[in-house]
Amino acid sequence: MAEFTMELSDEQKEVRDWLHGFAADVIRPAAAEWDEREETPWPVIQEAAKVGIYSLDFYAQQFFDPTGLGIPMAMEELFWGDAGIALSIVGTGLAAVGVLANGTEEQIGTWIPQMYGDVNDVKVAAFCSSEPDAGSDVASMRTRAVYDEAKDEWVLSGTKTWATNGGIAGVHVVVAVVDPELGSKGHASFIVPPGTPGLSQGQKFKKHGIRASHTAEVVLEDVRVPGSCLLGGKDKLDERLARARERAKSAGKDGERLKNAAMATFEASRPAVGAMAVGTARAAYEEALEYAKTRTQFGRPIIDNQGVAFQLADMRTQIDAARLLVWRASWMATTGKKFESAEGSMSKLFASETAKKVTAQAIQILGGNGFTREYPVERMHRDAAIYTIFEGTSEIQRLVIARTLAGMPIR
Repeated sequence: MAEFTMELSDEQKEVRDWLHGFAADVIRPAAAEWDEREETPWPVIQEAAKVGIYSLDFYAQQFFDPTGLGIPMAMEELFWGDAGIALSIVGTGLAAVGVLANGTEEQIGTWIPQMYGDVNDVKVAAFCSSEPDAGSDVASMRTRAVYDEAKDEWVLSGTKTWATNGGIAGVHVVVAVVDPELGSKGHASFIVPPGTPGLSQGQKFKKHGIRASHTAEVVLEDVRVPGSCLLGGKDKLDERLARARERAKSAGKDGERLKNAAMATFEASRPAVGAMAVGTARAAYEEALEYAKTRTQFGRPIIDNQGVAFQLADMRTQIDAARLLVWRASWMATTGKKFESAEGSMSKLFASETAKKVTAQAIQILGGNGFTREYPVERMHRDAAIYTIFEGTSEIQRLVIARTLAGMPIR
């Protein structure tokens, strides 16, 4: 029987320490500036590219870690540095994964290198799915893609929102409706190449947190892309739509099976967001711990006060518990274990709520200083708010977990 261990391998420790060094030496010193500027931190992304962090190869290596811990370990360290800058570094990965999951070998080889650019001319990419009226409810998506057979082109029209790198990206990956009658099964993904007429940036959002990460609307007005830009190709799409129509007729069990298959995909991706939350929570805890050791009141460090010490004890316990839930779910996803109790959602729920709570406690421990921008816990608290919202709100996570425990289908 294989020995059970929670000890990272020497190679994993080496990668973790390398990432931590980059986060400490490059990301963290730049965090306050780019948060204030609310602009994409191009110089930091370029530095990440120079050392090999901003590349598909790096994330592929972590993704294929047989223990499943490569991605959560990387996310925790980068987001320990700063959430906004880290999201700018990893945001292109959303679009890259979309192409890897659905594209042909030719599409993968053509478009993913263009998403990243090179060390002398870094690029970013955007994955565009959410819409003003279709966030969690993907079946309400309105962006349409109509095939022009005479020209072998697809015509895309609609508005996307909450797109990381939206409008400033070279390559946009856009999810659109090709068959409205099939709901979410009638969707397809398209590459919109750089400089394509009709694509423009709409509103850029001025956000509460993660302000170094560019988030905007993407407006598509009769955007024409070649047939070769349909991810997977038209033959594959036609086959998939035909199967979906056939299954829609029988609905019932088949319909529920399809919903559960889609939910399994979300379950596998949510631990990565949980790891981001752990990184932010850990950063705030460490700031509070150091402050409590050095700040003196009434002739002694404030950590000597039980009220402060107990808060720090709770913070550390919750962070470690969150990490363990993230690691368990990541290991399950990699080894093909079934999420019997929505363990992916559990990890994201607990880690994101922990990040909000721990960063708030850090401000409390720092007192008036924690409420100022002179100390980073104020920024970390603002950043932490996003974790309970994107990749499914905390309410959605609880709904998924509750319905799974009750043996009910996920809708």
